[in-house]
Amino acid sequence: MRTWWIGAAALVSSAQLALAATELRYMCYQDGNECDVAEALLEDFHKANPDIKVTVDTVPYKAILESLPVQLAAGQGPDLARVTDLGGLAKYYLDITPYVNAAYWEENFGATLPWFRSGPGDKGIYGMMTQLTITGAFVNKTLFDQAKRPLPGPEATWDQWAEAARAVAKATGTPFPMAIDRSGHRVGGPAISMGAQIFAADGTPRLVDDGFKAFMTKFVGWMKDGTMARDVWVSQGGAAYQDAAQEFINARVVYYYSGSWQTGRFEKAIGDAFDWEVVGSPCGPAACSGMPGGAALVGFKRTAHPEAVAKVMDFFAAEPVHAQLVERTKNVPAHKGIAAKGLAYPDATPAGRKALQAWAAQVAKVSPVAYAYQGYPLNRVMFNATVTRVTQAIVGELAFDEAMAKLEADIAEAVAQAKK
Repeated sequence: MRTWWIGAAALVSSAQLALAATELRYMCYQDGNECDVAEALLEDFHKANPDIKVTVDTVPYKAILESLPVQLAAGQGPDLARVTDLGGLAKYYLDITPYVNAAYWEENFGATLPWFRSGPGDKGIYGMMTQLTITGAFVNKTLFDQAKRPLPGPEATWDQWAEAARAVAKATGTPFPMAIDRSGHRVGGPAISMGAQIFAADGTPRLVDDGFKAFMTKFVGWMKDGTMARDVWVSQGGAAYQDAAQEFINARVVYYYSGSWQTGRFEKAIGDAFDWEVVGSPCGPAACSGMPGGAALVGFKRTAHPEAVAKVMDFFAAEPVHAQLVERTKNVPAHKGIAAKGLAYPDATPAGRKALQAWAAQVAKVSPVAYAYQGYPLNRVMFNATVTRVTQAIVGELAFDEAMAKLEADIAEAVAQAKK
C-alpha cells in the first residue's frame, strides 16, 4: 500500500512539474482592451497546451517605449511583448520561421512582415501585427448638415477639404476648421500623397524633397491662417506627441486627421451627441494615402523557450483566433484573409461599425512608400525631427527653408550615428 502511495505521489509530482515546466511572460500595453482580450483568448491556448503557461503583464505604454528597450539591452525582459517601435527593437526579435508554417504567415501577413526585418536580405518571421492602424480623417457630419454642405467625395484633395472645413466652421461658429495630431507619423501620409518619396533611389533617407515641402508649405500656412488648430502643435515642446481628440469630441473641430485607433474612444465619448464619419485621407498628385502602423506581437531571442514562444504567436495568427482578437478589440485586420472576408464587429455601435469598415477600405489606398517609411528602422528619428523643425517654422523661430535644411541635417546626423 505504501509503495503504491509513493508511486502515485511521484506521478502527481512529475505531472505538476511538467505542467509548470514552461512559463512565459507577455508584456502588454492596451489602448482599450487589447491585453484583456488576449488574456481571455489564451484560456483556449492553455487548454490545448497545458505544459505552457503564459502570464500577461499589462503595463503602461511608457514602459513599452522606455523600460522594455533597457531590459532587452541588458539581456533581460519578457519572452513576448506588444510593441510599436518595430524597427528600433528588431535586433532583439526571435525568428520563429523554424517552428511555424512560413507559407501561411507570408500569405496572410506578407505586407507587414518586412517591418520587423533588418533589411532586404532578411527573410525571417519575427512578429505579427495584432492591430493594424491607418491614419486618416474623421468629420463631424452634423456640422456639415447644419451648414447645408455636402461632404467632399473620396477623391477630394487637401485643398478641397480645407476649403470645405473653413466654410462649415464659419457657418456653424465652430472654433477650428481642421486639426491634425502633433506627430511626424501623422503628416507622413499627406506628404507622400503630395509626392514625397521619403527615400533616395539607393534606399537612404531623403525626407525633404519637393513633395514633402509641398505639403509642409500648405500645413504651415494653414497653421498661421487659422485653418488648422495651432495650439495642438505649439503648446508642446521638442518632439512631444499631442492629439486633438478631445477637441473633436467636444465638437470644436470640423475635420480631424488622426487615425483608426481613435474609433473606440469616439464611440464611447461622443455617443449620440453628434454624427461622425471616417473619410480617409485626402488626395494629392501622387496618392490618397495615410500611414500604416499599429502594434505587434513579437517574441525575443533571449527567451529560454523559443518553440513555446512560437507556438503562442502561431496561436494568435490562426485565422479563427486572429479574427476574434481584431473584432473584439475593434481594430483593422492586418491578416489578408480576414481583411478580404470582412468583419461584422457585433459589439460595435452602428457608427463604430461603419467607421471600422471604412478604415478597412482605406488599406488598399496606402502607398508602398508609406509601408517602406513605416518599416524603416530609423523612422522614429525622422518623425521626431519633423515635429521639432516644422513647429519651429510654425512659430516663426525658423524660416521655412531654414527649418527644412535643419531637418535634413538632423536626419543625416542620425544616419551617420547609426552606422558607427
